Amino acid sequence: MALRNIGWLIAALLCLVVWPGTTHGQSSTLTDAFNRFSELFAKGRYEEALPFAQKALQLGEEEFGPNHPAIATGLNNLAGLYRVQGKYADAEPLYKRSLAIREKALGPEHPDTAASLNNLALLYKAQGRYAEAEPLYQRALAIGEKALGPERPDVATSLNNLASLYKAQGRYAEAEPLHQRALVILEKALGPNHPAIATGLNNLAELYRNQGKYADAEPLYKRSLAIREKALGPEHPDTATSLNNLALLHKAQGRYAEAEPLYQQALVILEKALGPNHPAIATGLNNLAELYRVQGKYADAEPLYKRSLAIWEKALGPNHPYVAIGQESYAVLLRVTGRGAEAAKMEARAKAIRARYE
Repeated sequence: MALRNIGWLIAALLCLVVWPGTTHGQSSTLTDAFNRFSELFAKGRYEEALPFAQKALQLGEEEFGPNHPAIATGLNNLAGLYRVQGKYADAEPLYKRSLAIREKALGPEHPDTAASLNNLALLYKAQGRYAEAEPLYQRALAIGEKALGPERPDVATSLNNLASLYKAQGRYAEAEPLHQRALVILEKALGPNHPAIATGLNNLAELYRNQGKYADAEPLYKRSLAIREKALGPEHPDTATSLNNLALLHKAQGRYAEAEPLYQQALVILEKALGPNHPAIATGLNNLAELYRVQGKYADAEPLYKRSLAIWEKALGPNHPYVAIGQESYAVLLRVTGRGAEAAKMEARAKAIRARYE
C-alpha cells in the first residue's frame, strides 16, 4: 500500500495555532493543550493526543462560545484525530458541526467553509461513501476557484483530492487531467523544486501505477524522490514516502531486488523520525512483508506481518480498516503455509471490521 505524505497529513489537521482575543491565563492553558495535542499527534500517539484535543476544544468554547469560527477549527482537529483512528462515527458529527459554524459565521463561499467540505469528503471517501464525497469535493473546488482564483495552491489541493476520489473508483480518465492541472498550478505558483511538486508528481505516478502504466509512473516517482531528498533532506518522512512508493512500482514490475532496499531504507527513515510504533511504520512493514511473501520468503515475511498488525491495533484500535488490511495480508501467508484454520479466523475478523463501515 502507498504511504501518505506524513508532513502534509499533520499540517492539514493542526490549524489551531492562534486563538484570537483570549485572556492571558486562558490563552496559555489553551495553547498548552493544543501544543501537547500537536506533539502527540505528530508522533502517531493518537490515544494520548485525544484528551488534549478535547481539552483545547472545551477551553475554546468557554472562551469564545460554541459558534465562533475558532471552534470550527477545534472541531476539525478533533474530528481529524478520530478519522485517522478509524472512529468515523465519532468524527462525522464534529465535521458537520464545523461546517455549519463556518457556513453561518463566514458564509457559504468562504475558503474555510471549503476546507470543512473537503474534510467531510475525506471522511466519506475513507468510508467508501464515494457518492456523498464527490459533491462535497466539487463544491469545495468551486469555492476555492471563485474565492482564491483558479491558479492558487489551495485549488490544486482540491483538484488532487477530487482526482484521488476518482482514482479510488477506477475513474482514471477523469482523474488524470485533474492531477495534471494540479501539478501545473503548483509548478507555476511554487517553482519546479518545491516539496508540494513532489506530492503532485507522486499523485500522478500513483494513478499511472494503478493502471499498469509503469513506464509513465517511474520518472515521476524518481523526480518526486529527488525533489524531496534535496528540499527536505534524506531522512524526512516524505522522502521515505517516495522511497516506499517507488518500491511499490518495482514490486509491481517484478523488480524485487530493486524494491527491497528501498522499502528497507524507508523503514529506517520512518523509525528514526517517527518512532517504532507510528502507523506509517506498520504500512512499511506490511509492504516489505508482502514483497517477501510473493518471493516465497515466508519466514522473513511472517514476523513483519505480526509486528505491522500489532502496531496498527495499538495505534489505531482493533477495528480500524488498516487492521483489516493487515489481517487479510497475513491470512494469505497463513493459507500458503498450510494454516487454513488460522487464516479463516483472521479473515472473519477482517470481514467484521469492514462491515462496520458499509
